[in-house]
Amino acid sequence: MSTQQNKAIVRRLWEEVWNQNNLVVCDEIFDEAYAAHEKGFRAYLHTVLPDSHHTIEDLIAEGGKVVTRFHITGTHRGEFLGVPATGKPIRVTGMWIHRLAQGRIVEGRQWGEWDALGFLQQVGAAPKPA
Repeated sequence: MSTQQNKAIVRRLWEEVWNQNNLVVCDEIFDEAYAAHEKGFRAYLHTVLPDSHHTIEDLIAEGGKVVTRFHITGTHRGEFLGVPATGKPIRVTGMWIHRLAQGRIVEGRQWGEWDALGFLQQVGAAPKPA
């Protein structure tokens, strides 16, 4: 697959799975093992931030890997890591690397970074810097 085709697959992940909560797409863009993980995590995050929206800032591809730099906005409506819902709006940034093979995402859950501290600060679970 070309880098442009790989980027289009990863764009579907953010737009269709995460923003539209269309979990059927998981079966189309992930290998079988990864699809189960993504569906489970998406369902969990949907309880935490039911109105979440992922905005792609950059998609960069080389070979079989695609890097996404993004930010998430939403309202903290469900418990997350022991922090009860606060109703507060959040905005956090992150970057994720996905590896694709034969037109499907096969790895990525271990290659991500997001501003967990920023999230915890925004919902009042961690102190903000002085």
